[in-house]
Amino acid sequence: MKKFYTSLIFFYLISTTFLLGQDLKLGADRLDQLLPLLQEKKIGLVVNQTSCLSSGVHLLDTLLTHEVNVIKIFAPEHGFRGDADAGEKITDGKDSKTGIPVISLYSKNYKPRPDQIEDLDIIIFDIQDVGTRFYTYISTMHYVMEACAENDKSCIILDRPNPNDYIDGPILDLKYRSFVGMHPIPVVHGLTIGELARMINGELWLKDKKQCNLQVVTMTGWVHGQEYILPIKPSPNLPNQQAIKLYPSLCFFEATNVSVGRGTNFPFQVIGAPERKYGDFSFIPVSTPGAKNPLNMNKKCYGIDLRSYKTKPEINLDFLLSFYQKSEKGAAFFSNPKFMDLLSGSNSLRLLISKNKSAEEIKQTWQEDIAKYKTIRERYLLYPDNK
Repeated sequence: MKKFYTSLIFFYLISTTFLLGQDLKLGADRLDQLLPLLQEKKIGLVVNQTSCLSSGVHLLDTLLTHEVNVIKIFAPEHGFRGDADAGEKITDGKDSKTGIPVISLYSKNYKPRPDQIEDLDIIIFDIQDVGTRFYTYISTMHYVMEACAENDKSCIILDRPNPNDYIDGPILDLKYRSFVGMHPIPVVHGLTIGELARMINGELWLKDKKQCNLQVVTMTGWVHGQEYILPIKPSPNLPNQQAIKLYPSLCFFEATNVSVGRGTNFPFQVIGAPERKYGDFSFIPVSTPGAKNPLNMNKKCYGIDLRSYKTKPEINLDFLLSFYQKSEKGAAFFSNPKFMDLLSGSNSLRLLISKNKSAEEIKQTWQEDIAKYKTIRERYLLYPDNK
């Protein structure tokens, strides 16, 4: 564990020179705001490897240094250390450095049970998100808020920048609600986790329309539209800024037999399948930490290399449409149509692709709903919108 924390500090110190806005203070940095809220309280933390202050010190270590009574840790998908595969169940355990119990929120239950939080006064959520509806950390946040509302506990969100800070994609139809999409928001929602938490609370999206006792410790020195380069990878298969930027466009391939590079050194930066018709670039997925059994493992995949692709703040459907056409499989291109519908938030995107609609035609179907969403979004913003 000591080596783990030392590595985190190293990567933070190296990466701070790349952060735009040197005066940025994360929610976790603002101890003058946070610590008075925690005096004589029993605290639970929902944290992972990204839960560090700008100094590189983990939030857990920081709070313990200030003699905060942290008695429990809750771990999301990928675990407390952030090294488990996507979808891999996380087991309960103990933090080897502090001995504090670690309870999984990605195994038997996604929502903290009453018996797991009965000895707590406050639950703090501090995890770096990537701004997309299907990235499950925000689903974990929803269930933590819901548990707090149902059990009369306070919830504190320590806010962080959104590295995909724009708005695009279809709005989720609640008939397709799942752990990869819980809220009627676009695929790319243009909110920080603090702002989204306020929206969840304010729009009464928690079970039985309950509201939790919510407080957001805001950032300073950041505005919407300001670039933010993550100093620590948020999950095993988003290792760098290029992968994070491509993720909203490429995640739909997870419902097909086309690899997005899991099991390579460049996940979510390449696309390919074991047929030459998909492109000249090739790669072979193998079993790796964070991708133990990747799609098309040990098979040579052909496709395209996006490591140098210049991304734009939008969902690029051209990749998906191109591979759909090249596959010549029609609707069968989506090997898991149910998962495709859960990712996109309805069956509309899949059906429009099957009808050979263009990217422009498909995107046009989102615009009316996005306009309505933007009106709702305005009510919950905590930072100037500089876009």
